[in-house]
Order: sequence, then structure tokens, then C-alpha cells
Amino acid sequence: MLDAVVVGAGPNGLTAAVELARRGFSVAVFEARDTVGGGARTEELTLPGFRHDPCSAAHPLGINSPAFRAMPLDRYGLEWLHPELPMAHPFTDGTAAVLSRSVAETAASFGSRDAGAYRRLVEPFLSKWDTLARDFMSLPLTALPRDPVTLARFGLVGLPPSTWLTRRFHDERAKTLFAGLVAHVMAPLDGFATGAIGLVFALAAHARGWPVARGGSQSISDALTAYLKDLGGTVHTDYEVKRLDDLPPARAYVFDTSPTALARIAGFGDYYANYRYGPGVFKVDYALDGPVPWTAREARTAGTVQIGADSAEIGTALRAASREDRAPDKPFMITVQPGVVDPTRAPEGKQVFWAYGHVPSGWTGDLTDAIERQLERFAPGFRDRVLARATAGPPELAARNANYVGGDIASGAVSGLQLLLRPKLSLFPYGTPHPAVFICSSATPPGPGVHGMSGHNAAKAVWRRLRQHS
Repeated sequence: MLDAVVVGAGPNGLTAAVELARRGFSVAVFEARDTVGGGARTEELTLPGFRHDPCSAAHPLGINSPAFRAMPLDRYGLEWLHPELPMAHPFTDGTAAVLSRSVAETAASFGSRDAGAYRRLVEPFLSKWDTLARDFMSLPLTALPRDPVTLARFGLVGLPPSTWLTRRFHDERAKTLFAGLVAHVMAPLDGFATGAIGLVFALAAHARGWPVARGGSQSISDALTAYLKDLGGTVHTDYEVKRLDDLPPARAYVFDTSPTALARIAGFGDYYANYRYGPGVFKVDYALDGPVPWTAREARTAGTVQIGADSAEIGTALRAASREDRAPDKPFMITVQPGVVDPTRAPEGKQVFWAYGHVPSGWTGDLTDAIERQLERFAPGFRDRVLARATAGPPELAARNANYVGGDIASGAVSGLQLLLRPKLSLFPYGTPHPAVFICSSATPPGPGVHGMSGHNAAKAVWRRLRQHS
């Protein structure tokens, strides 16, 4: 009998498996698709030689993850590549605000009236970032914080809506960039704890940057898999699990799946019936005949480029995706251009380009034209560079990854209490009605992103149980 079986080979499932194998437990992973990776994959979606990331592409949370940082993933081929600028946010006048590794450079891009306010916002937390990151990415409420004073100060700043936090700023440049940071998790800007989301992304950039993985996000998943195999774990792909009986006998079962899928497989009925899924996304992967022709100079060297003319436009787009049944006319977009730092992703002189906009859950329309109209505002002539495109709306994303219910790449709404307490209002979010069954997906704290911390935290709960019953 195995000690643990993990269902789903996304970053969280693989991390949970590694953490258990490192502690001497026997582990097997079962994945429905023909390759490991979940939200961290790389595929030729458009033309031969153009390697695209179907979901995640830039990794501020990956390089800052306490779980990944404790593993020798570089020995297994993971190399973080840092663009000259982690992120740029261009404006229609041809200028841009930036998120740089340097706090001073970032503050200066906001203009003199807001530079001091930004420095005062981030500098008290930046010096204690590693401890702070471990505290809020570890077990919620049940783990004693290592630095409760800094965590409490962070909560005072971050728990109110981001619209409160941005009142510190006078001008639109800082407000717009910060609104874009919050929008990475598709939550309306006036929601609970949205200030914390924006602040985490900013601090992550200043601490260690927003890198891409050389060769694509698949290299993160491949490194975790290779490390797991060296530790004695096994990985089975093309193995869809429909019932618990489909799995070999084990002392614990750990699911890197949506709560809905877990309830169906394990026979938990309506246990997760109140779990809410959020808006979907419409994603376009481009093969380009050269770099994106950004008007703003800063955007040409940034790995990630946020697209939204001002904070009001971003807020309108998020409300439309969250509360209406139609897609926004001017979608807020996150774009990534790995080619500014990774020449392996496309043939010489060519580029891959990654872009998505927010749409309502389950939306079945085509956002391509709206996305390209937005891009043309900030990069005139963009369409002339397009060699090929691969589009995926909510139905395609959900078919490609069963955790993305309704096209929700966050595996659950990141709003209200569900931002902190997911998938149930519980002090033990990784446990389920069955004492030997656990959940470790992005539907558990600390939530979405390629950081493995949901898997790390769930593994703690699993090995405590295994030790109690050994």
C-alpha cells in the first residue's frame, strides 16, 4: 500500500508529492492529460518552433515561493530569466509607469507627487519580505506567524479595498498601475483585501522580480517531476480518475483538482456546493514576425505589460466580467513577451506573445477583435506583425484544464471571504469529510498562482495524519 496518492500533476499536486517523498513517504501521482503541468505547460500552439504557455507565463510568485526556494529545482533544469523590467504599464500618450526591481525607479515613473507615497507604502514591508511571504502563504490561521507585528501592519494596509489604498496617490499613473496589479486575480477593485493583492505583486517584483522560466513554464513542472522521481515517487499520465476506486490503495489521497471534481470523485455530494467560481478569461497566443511595436519605450523591455488606459477603464472591465453577462468593450489585459529575455521560445527574429482579457464565466463569444483593438491603442501596427494566433475562451480553457471551471484560471472566485478562507469556512481547508482525503489545488490557501504553496501546506496536513497513524 502506498503512503499517498496525488491526483493531478499541476504545480500544487507535484509540490505536495515532492514534500511527502522528501519525508520518506511512498507517493504516486496520477494525471489525466498526457503531460504533467496543469497551469504550467508549454506547447506549440500556433506554428512550428513557437513555444507558447497555454496558461501561466510570468512567475513573480514562483521565484518568491518558500516551497520552490527550498528545493534544488535548478539542478533539474529550472532557470529563471529576468527581463530588464519586470512590468510596464503604458498609457495612450506614449509614456509608461513601471514596476522595476528598484523601488526608486518605480516611484520615479509615477511622477513627483506620488513618488514619496509609493516609497512609504512598500519600504516598511520590503526589508521583511521573506518572513512576510512565508507567513501569508503558509497555513491560514492555524500556523503561528513568524513576525506577527509586520503581518498585522500588512493586514491594516491590505485588508481594505484597493480603492482605499490608492487614495494615497494623487495622479492617475500610480492608481492605474496598482489597479492593474489587483486585476491579476480578476477581483473588482473595491473588494475586501484587494489592496493586499496589489501590494504582494509589487513587493514580489522588488524582492526578486517577475521572471519567466527558460524554455517556458513547462520547465517548472518538468523540474518538479524529475526531482520527485529522484526521491522515489512515480508519475502516471493519461490516467483519468472518475472514482476513488480507480486509484491504488493508499493511506492518503491528495487532490489537485477543483472542489467540484473532488466532490464528484469522492462522493461528497453537495459538500462544496457553496464554493463560488469567478470570471473567465479569453486568451490569445500569438506568433509574431518581430517584437510588439509598443509606443512606450519602457514596454519594449518589460516581460509583462498591463493594458488599461486608466483605473476607471480597468474597474469598468472588471465589473463587466464579474457582474454582467457580456464581455467588456475595452478589456483589461495582461500580456507577456518572453522573447525579450528568452530567445529559445521562437525562431530567430520572431516572437511569441501571450495576452488575455477578462470575460464572464462560461462566456462563449470571441474577444479577439476587442483584444487587438486594445493592443493597437498602445502598439500601433501590432496586427501587421501577427503570423498566427491561437485563441481559447472559457469553454476551451475548461476543456484543456478541468480545474478552470467556466474558464476561471484562479480555480475559484478571489473575492470576499473566499479570498482567505477557501474552499470552505474552515480552520483546516485542506481536509475533507473523509479523514484520508485532502485537497491541495489553487482552491485552497494561499490561492491561485504557480507557487506550489497550496500543495506544500496540504502536504503538512497529510504527513501529520500519516505520522499519527503509523
